[in-house]
Amino acid sequence: MDDKKRRFTAIILGLMIFLSNGDNYASATLISNIAHDLGLTISAASISITAYMLGYGLFTLVFGPLGDKYGKVRIVLIASIGTAIFSILGSIAFNLTSLVTFRLINGMFGSGTFPVTIALVGEMYGDKDRHKAIAGVMSMGLLGSATATIIGGSVAYFASWRMVYLVYGIGELILALIMVKTLERDKGVRAHLEFGKSYGVALSNFKFMRLAGLLFLMGFAVFGTFTYAGISLMDKTGLSILVVGFLLAGYGVGTVFGGRLVAKVKMKLGRAFLLFSGFIGAGALLLIESTTSVGLLILGLFILGIAFVFIQSTIVSTLQAMIPTMKGTVMSIASFNLFVGAAVGTSVNAKILKVASMNRVYVTAALLLFIIGLLSSVYLTHFEAAERQSAKEKLYA
Repeated sequence: MDDKKRRFTAIILGLMIFLSNGDNYASATLISNIAHDLGLTISAASISITAYMLGYGLFTLVFGPLGDKYGKVRIVLIASIGTAIFSILGSIAFNLTSLVTFRLINGMFGSGTFPVTIALVGEMYGDKDRHKAIAGVMSMGLLGSATATIIGGSVAYFASWRMVYLVYGIGELILALIMVKTLERDKGVRAHLEFGKSYGVALSNFKFMRLAGLLFLMGFAVFGTFTYAGISLMDKTGLSILVVGFLLAGYGVGTVFGGRLVAKVKMKLGRAFLLFSGFIGAGALLLIESTTSVGLLILGLFILGIAFVFIQSTIVSTLQAMIPTMKGTVMSIASFNLFVGAAVGTSVNAKILKVASMNRVYVTAALLLFIIGLLSSVYLTHFEAAERQSAKEKLYA
């Protein structure tokens, strides 16, 4: 593949991740409208978001090995077409059962777009350009997250929540058809599916799974809270879904900004980096809970986005260092923990909101985020010490 075609392929794949991530994050602005339109409680409407995240988390374990067996381009195409179709179907849901079913399957297919795409881009480029190419595609995903609440809030304000899913679905379908016509098919690198062998190595590594488990708590604390942030901000400020969509974009912008800062801040703070990240993330959640000032709300959401990227990216990179020869498997396990945690968090918070106010959700999430920062700092310190000791032993062996 020549350089021009490589760049074109990376751009198309990046745009698909942009839309796929947006399809997920836009739900934070839609839950109130969905509940009103279908005659549901907020708790019932949130099941559709739980379903999407659960489908995404569970099936991220499946698509990696499928890509190795049948070729990554083929799997990305199937996943892209599937997520497009079921996003469109979500726009015509007529009751809770149909909406949950469409969103569940949408999430299942959506989970095949991100990890397999990152693996595909990694194979397309050599060592010199690989990191830059992957970072570029991932930044498109973060940008999709950053703009999703603006797109979702704006479209829902002027049209309806149904139009949001329809717009994303049509966009994904157009891109998928372009990909069918333009992407060069690759061959599988494994003769057999090896789910047990691939995941057995990781699951039997206690230190690896202990650290990966923190991503479950991250999904619970951050995504499980973000699901209800839109309706919470509308209730406490009296602002429209259009304006709240712009406010929530502060979180997405924070993730983009944090992604660019993470290396510099980590180098400067050293061992205190993760503890600092947990501290500012917890503080951001408490700020969002305690204020009605638009400026402070944007600031809190922005800092929360930074804290999330700081912790999540550091944990993922450390997990990859623990099992360096199985990066695809590591990404699948990381995504599984993050999104299943998000699904559980969304479900648990729905139950909390039935008997308490949103402030309990924010305070619980803040406490969890601080604990995650503390534990990840301890685990990372132990891992780095073990790595240094191992390097010394090899040097003097």
